[in-house]
Amino acid sequence: MLELQNLEAWRDDRCLYKALSLTLRPGQVAQILGPNGVGKTTLLKQIAGLSQFMSGNIRWQHQSVSADLQQFQQDVLFLGHLAGIKSALTVAENLNILAACRGQTLTVSRLDRALSRVGLRGYDDTPVAQLSAGQKRRVALARLFTEAPLLWLLDEPFTAIDQAGVGELEGWLADHAEQGGMVLLTTHHRLNLRCPVTPIELIPA
Repeated sequence: MLELQNLEAWRDDRCLYKALSLTLRPGQVAQILGPNGVGKTTLLKQIAGLSQFMSGNIRWQHQSVSADLQQFQQDVLFLGHLAGIKSALTVAENLNILAACRGQTLTVSRLDRALSRVGLRGYDDTPVAQLSAGQKRRVALARLFTEAPLLWLLDEPFTAIDQAGVGELEGWLADHAEQGGMVLLTTHHRLNLRCPVTPIELIPA
């Protein structure tokens, strides 16, 4: 279970939000809502440990993330608005390096299953520079299956995804929740999941 307690965030001298608290439970998909600039991406980065917060606490599995930061980092995966992959490297090289950065070894069979899941089977040795924007996004999304995190933090995951891919991704979100995982995401896409989606409205401070 993820618990946010009285989080506060600032951008320069402007308060984005304060006293923000929420609980995300196993099997739950939650969508962060609010106008541009309200701090949706900032919130995801705060949870992932990529952005500092002024005050408050983040708890994971009933204890502060600082109590076992390594375990929390293994359990959570943040995928940003940008794909976060290197164009000069192949698909396999990117995914192997990203897994290694999290202290994980990516087996050939796991890589193959992940690429099959995202529609990129056979692209292992293809340089990312040769891929379309949608395929690059699929490489990033393959990390959901190569690294098996419990908590998905997704910032605009539908970017550059075609219509068929939208349905696939919505299915992956629902599958993850039904298997006891948790999803917290931002998107301008109107979600059509077979499971409930909890709205989390960020209101400008």
